[in-house]
Amino acid sequence: MDPVADDLFKALADPTRRKILDELTERDGQTLFELCGRLTMRHGLGSSRQAISQHLAVLEAAGLVRTRREGRYKFHDLDTEPLERIADRWLKPNARQR
Repeated sequence: MDPVADDLFKALADPTRRKILDELTERDGQTLFELCGRLTMRHGLGSSRQAISQHLAVLEAAGLVRTRREGRYKFHDLDTEPLERIADRWLKPNARQR
């Protein structure tokens, strides 16, 4: 078992988390407030800020989201590196052995 891959697939299994990643793909560096607004307006999600914060924590634990603080604000950025590693696992298996 690969614990990193397990965390990644568990994070991607939830549709709300995939929508969060979609939003970060479209516009990186959003605050929790901005993400909640976009999820409500664009996807009709009525999740609380606390629920979205918990989803972001799962995505961060899986390595898909990085956070940075600037003053009072915490920004969320998409990190695709874990997805690239998983894709390479099957698409470029010989590259892993080098």
